[in-house]
Parts: sequence; C-alpha cells; structure tokens
Amino acid sequence: MDLIPAIDLINGQCVRLTEGDFSQQTTYDSDPLAVAQRFEQAGVRRLHLVDLDGARAKQPVNLPVLERIARHTNLTIDFGGGLQSEAAVRQAFDAGARQITAGSIAVREPALVGEWLRTFGAERIIIGADFRDNHISINAWAEQSERTLAEFIEGYLAAGATTFICTDVSKDGKLQGPALATYQQLREQLPEAQLVASGGVTTLADVEALVAIGMHGAIIGKAIYEGTITLDELRPLL
Repeated sequence: MDLIPAIDLINGQCVRLTEGDFSQQTTYDSDPLAVAQRFEQAGVRRLHLVDLDGARAKQPVNLPVLERIARHTNLTIDFGGGLQSEAAVRQAFDAGARQITAGSIAVREPALVGEWLRTFGAERIIIGADFRDNHISINAWAEQSERTLAEFIEGYLAAGATTFICTDVSKDGKLQGPALATYQQLREQLPEAQLVASGGVTTLADVEALVAIGMHGAIIGKAIYEGTITLDELRPLL
C-alpha cells in the first residue's frame, strides 16, 4: 500500500484544516520544500500536494511551490486545488506534477473530467471522492449530494478512471480514525477500483488496518504533523 503524506498550502505555507474549514487552520511550517525533503529522506516516494488558495480562487495559486518541490526532490507529486480547466491541468503538469487530483470539478463537470482522462490517461488523473455518511460532498464540503460514494466511483470507472482518493470529510483533520467499514464495503463492491483512504488516519494501527482490507494507498496528514504517527514508524512500510 502506498503511504502518501499530504502538504496543504495556504500563502505558500504548510497548513492543515479541520473538516476543510478555513477558520480551523493550523500552520505547521513556513517552508513546504523542507517538509517534502524530510519526507523523502524518510523513504517516502509520493506526495499529495493541495493548493487550498487555488481551491478558493478556482485556479492554481501555489504552482511556484509545486515547481520548487518537483525540482528539488524526486517525489511523485499529485497536485490538486483550483484545477478547473485543461489549461490549469497542463500548468500543473508543466510545473512538475506527475498526477493531478480532480476534486469538486469531478462532481460538477464529469464530461470535462472525462475529457481529461482521455487526453492525459487514467494514470495521471486521480478522481477525488469526498464523502460524508456514504454520500458525495459538494461545495467545499458544505452540502451533500444525493449520489452515493459507490455510485460516483462506479460512474468514473465506466469513464475510464482507475484511482480514487476517498476522503471522509467528517473525519478529516480530527485524528479519530479512518472510515474502515466504508472502505471495506467499497473494496467488496468495486474490487477493480484503486482506492486511496483519506481522512482520520491517526495511528500505525489505522495504517495496518487499511493494509489488511486491501486499500491501495493512504494519505496521512495531520497525524504526521502532530506526531501520532512518526516517519520512523512508517519507514518499514514504505
């Protein structure tokens, strides 16, 4: 299973939000490159980089940070936040992202994201499936869609997507453990989907439980910054 640390960016700094709420922001480091380099030195190979400024502006804002990290590390970076057009996706790739995550745009404009899948290939376009109570969350997690998580993923599998970051927004940044039952059910319903768990991963036991149910990856954010999971603990699993 891929273990993927997250760096969320506001004003070029490394931050974390709770449940996606900009009013619940903690700044952990002013130098995201230094954070990324520490991850790489620990044996990490992948990085989930989120441009929160870009998400609000609906266009990428922190591309220079992406470019610095891509230039000064060998991490495989997936980049998300503010990617609303093919031009923006190309900007992210040009700045050094190997993959991008299509988040809210994947809910709002499936035809457009379907074009991205055909243009760039499924290996480069990750679908972000943000959910609460097994239903897709929309509008910066403020509203619930009528579509279930499984229906959403199934639709994109039919469109050619392969990899999905499934974020339980009710757990994101709260260090309360991941949605194991939901992920187990998804693995049984949609075994062909490559599922990456996100939200609530708090301890090494959480990571081991995700491995046991066959998840393809886990994004770990606040747990690393708060020290409930250490890079030394993760090292044997990388």
